[in-house]
Parts: sequence; C-alpha cells; structure tokens
Amino acid sequence: MTLRRRDLLLSSAALAAGVALATVPARAADDANTVTMTTKDGKISIQLEPNLAPNHVKQIEALVKDHFYDGIVFHRVIGGFMAQTGDPTGTGMGGSKLPNLKAEFSATPFTRGTVGMARSSDPDSANSQFFICLGDAPFLNNQYTVVGHVTAGMDVVDKIKKGASDDNGKVTNPDKIVTMRMASAK
Repeated sequence: MTLRRRDLLLSSAALAAGVALATVPARAADDANTVTMTTKDGKISIQLEPNLAPNHVKQIEALVKDHFYDGIVFHRVIGGFMAQTGDPTGTGMGGSKLPNLKAEFSATPFTRGTVGMARSSDPDSANSQFFICLGDAPFLNNQYTVVGHVTAGMDVVDKIKKGASDDNGKVTNPDKIVTMRMASAK
C-alpha cells in the first residue's frame, strides 16, 4: 500500500468516525437556530444563519419567541420570485415595535429557498418582514440581508397563494403563518 493510499484510507476512517461523533452536537447547534413555520399546507423548516447576520437573526428569534409571527399573512407573493410576510398590518408597511436594523449584507447569493429581510429603500430599515425566494434572485445579491435558508418544506412554500402580477404580488385573501416556533423550544 502506498503512503498516499494509506493516508486516504486513514482520512476516510477518521472522517467516518468524525461524522458519527459530530452528528449529535451539530444537530443540537442547528436546532438552536432552526425555525419551524406552520401554514395551512404544512411545515417549513428554516435554518437561520447568525454567522451571516447576527443582529437580524437575534431579532427574528426574539419575535418568534414572542409569537409575533403567528397569524401574519403572506401579503406579497410573486410566482417564481418570492413570498413576503412579517407585517402585522398585512399591507407591507408595518413592522414590530423593535428597532430597525443596520444592513448585514454578505456574499451569500439569493437562490431558491434563501430567506432574506425585506426593507424599504433605506438599507438600514429591516425590522420584522422577511421573504423566501421561490426561485434564484441574483439581482438581490449584496443588496438585501440573507438570514437563512429553507431546509425542509419548499413544497409547502410553493403552495403559498400567489398575488396578482399586475399589482406587484399583492395577495387577496392571503395565506398566513399559523405558528412560527424555534425548533429548540419543542
């Protein structure tokens, strides 16, 4: 056996052992930042990314723990682009009582399943509204804050009622978030 082949075998064995040993702690860390959103069509799991946007993730987690998102509608949904929620008024103009956040842009691209913070034209105006990308949206890269990604339930996201294309995705009788909880709170 050559040195290279032996090293590869040892690396493979170490990797296999490391994966087996790391499974439980990694899962616990993931659960700490995983949100479960329930809609009429099922559950959506969102892995929040505090390494990308620590202040935004902290705010979302605080709002989730206060049950802020329960019953809030998806007020703007554009097929092939995104589904937006998080406004207690359902108009796209509202937010929580918490302060707006400074932008935390990253190089992470907006692809299908990415969760980003909605904002006004002011980059430092994100508060409680967020959107889930229904398709790739590279034109948002480095212009909006990425806070996480859907890890399960994109089929449920795809079922969210779409809005009128001639009215910028405004939804009549919109679907809503039934509940939104931290997975670690189960």
